[in-house]
Amino acid sequence: MRNCIAKIPFPLNEPVYAYGKGSKEKELLKQAIEEVKSQQVEIPIIIGGKEIKTGITQEIREPHNLDSVLGVFHKATKKEIDMAIEASMEASKKWREYDWVDRAAIFLKAAELLSGKYRYIMNAVTMLSLSKNVFQAEIDSACELIDFLRFNLYYMQKIYEEQPLHSPNGTWNIMQYRPLEGFIFAVPPFNFMSIAGNLPTAPAMMGNVVLWKPASSSVYAPYIFMKILKEAGLPDGVINFIPSKGSDVGEVVFKSEYFAGLHFTGSADTFHYMWKTIGENIPRYKTYPRIVGETGGKDYIFVHKSANKRKLIAAIVRGAYEYQGQKCSAVSRVYVPKSVWAEIKDELLSEIDKIKMGSPEDFTNFMNAVIDREAYNKIVNYIDFAKNADDAEIIKGGNYDDSKGLFVEPTVILTENPHFKTMEEEIFGPVVTIYPYDDDKFEETLYLCDATSPYGLTGAIFSEDRDAARIAMDILENSAGNFYINDKPTGAVVGQQPFGGSRASGTNDKAGSHLNLLRWVTPRAIKENFVAPESFEYPFMEEE
Repeated sequence: MRNCIAKIPFPLNEPVYAYGKGSKEKELLKQAIEEVKSQQVEIPIIIGGKEIKTGITQEIREPHNLDSVLGVFHKATKKEIDMAIEASMEASKKWREYDWVDRAAIFLKAAELLSGKYRYIMNAVTMLSLSKNVFQAEIDSACELIDFLRFNLYYMQKIYEEQPLHSPNGTWNIMQYRPLEGFIFAVPPFNFMSIAGNLPTAPAMMGNVVLWKPASSSVYAPYIFMKILKEAGLPDGVINFIPSKGSDVGEVVFKSEYFAGLHFTGSADTFHYMWKTIGENIPRYKTYPRIVGETGGKDYIFVHKSANKRKLIAAIVRGAYEYQGQKCSAVSRVYVPKSVWAEIKDELLSEIDKIKMGSPEDFTNFMNAVIDREAYNKIVNYIDFAKNADDAEIIKGGNYDDSKGLFVEPTVILTENPHFKTMEEEIFGPVVTIYPYDDDKFEETLYLCDATSPYGLTGAIFSEDRDAARIAMDILENSAGNFYINDKPTGAVVGQQPFGGSRASGTNDKAGSHLNLLRWVTPRAIKENFVAPESFEYPFMEEE
């Protein structure tokens, strides 16, 4: 599209389907679920557009029905990872030549394909392979991923439009936003398909090439998205799809001279290891790598005595138990005045009693299974620790069952110890700990909340008193990169609340904003002089 001045209008958020009783979308989704269950998929590695099967496979099982195998995926070895790096660098030669309009067209088409043709199959795969109810799948693998594509392209355009404010007569100043010199390594978590899709595509739309390693417990939905990108016209090799063992891929990637950036979401321990390994290999690289990561949180709701009780209860239940608490933003600790706790305790526990848990194919279930055995064991260990503790008690739930699927009851722990283990450590499961504090120690407890956890991802204040909310915002300023007033601290929407935290929660580069995209370009300032001087002398040098 040479000599074309294109304009991407400000996008609107993708509408969330309700899947109500008797609706067309519900019927189409059920058909897609049956289609997914009727056949076992064999997922290959995709390098340079070619499908590769190594024979080293892992089964994909439904977490809520461990006897049900949805298929297998092939794992890349060091050999295939080397091939992926080579394919990426070859593809970069062509991809760098694409005008931004051509790149935008590809990802805009991918958004349309996901919004229409692939919406139900993507939701069905997400529901079955990740054990998400229909609403959690819809807002994630459909709507948020579509929003990432559309809004990122709009922000990309705004970046390119940002040019020097002034060019004196006879000169022209230009800012060029170049892709990085090398490849980007995209490493997403299992819990959000939207993140899994955003991590490789955000750098790619800025002209970079990418090695995409999906989480081993979430390969099926990313594979569907890889097919969508192919159909949308993404050139072979721009994004290479390499499910693999973390240690194998890291050993090759971080030693490559062409490694130029890491786009990561996962555990803090893994991020620490990656950063350390990158640091040890700095002399190898052609350029200092960009490191962008979001790691997790110990997210809180802080309650003032003026809080609306009904809104607070709804926020605790949704914030703590949606998707089984497997969100980096999930409510994990609640600081509540003792007077308020006395008022809400019975109603909160009564609301939790209403929660149904089981297969996502039963649309009446609010909760489903946790993702895998490792996650199940970790959550169970925290629950058992609380059961045996002297300074805490389980007042709701605390049961678990892996006889058919990996199910953990919605659990409430009550403690008078603000430094109890489950007040400080990330659990990543359906467990929330309540700490009742003295009503007259509001500010003192705010400082306690700020200092309790090493994380700084999300948090919320519930208060009908504006002065109290203002004080909380000030004291808790560094405790959360996404802060909510009278709302649960989950559910950030692209284009509305750019997401990310600092402290141990990551680099806070705000996914879903221009701030993230800026990390994937290296600017070049260009000055062209139309009337360059022809002599080195300056006027001040003239003799009197």
